[in-house]
Amino acid sequence: MIAVVVTIGLAFVGYVVTYLNGLRLSQRQERLARVNRQLSDFYGPLFALTEANSRTFCAFVERHARPGGKSPFAHEPPPTPEELTEWRLWVTTVFLPNIQAMRDLVIKHADLLSEPEMPPLLLHLCAHVSGYEITAARWAQGHHNQHLSVVSFPSEELAAYARQGFSSLKNEQARLLGQRQRT
Repeated sequence: MIAVVVTIGLAFVGYVVTYLNGLRLSQRQERLARVNRQLSDFYGPLFALTEANSRTFCAFVERHARPGGKSPFAHEPPPTPEELTEWRLWVTTVFLPNIQAMRDLVIKHADLLSEPEMPPLLLHLCAHVSGYEITAARWAQGHHNQHLSVVSFPSEELAAYARQGFSSLKNEQARLLGQRQRT
């Protein structure tokens, strides 16, 4: 009789252990799938776009800065008509498409955010894009009296957010895959 009870007890314990292990593995797989989606559909593209935009803007500044590296928009005298024409070209062909892609990521993939609520920084990005869209629409109508968005671009904060989010998720991905943590 004792042998039967022990056998049944061991079978039950084995079942519980197998069930709990399967549950743990399933949860780990689900977490890995989410991290992979966060990286491929949101943080990876956001990081790439912020880096590309930043590097392109630096190239623009190097090529078109005034003596001493000064921006035509930050110092007197005001930008020349030639500087403004060049700025409009860069904005409409490079910068605006980049920031629109960033905004679209935020809108389409908000479910992949690491935070429980939408970060104000990303809302600021969306507002900046909308501000430039109206400015570009005015340019298309021939009105060239404004050249900047009504909302400033959160360049450094956005770059830090994208870099930190990407790095953190890559470390989490490595942990879930059983790899050594990156430093």
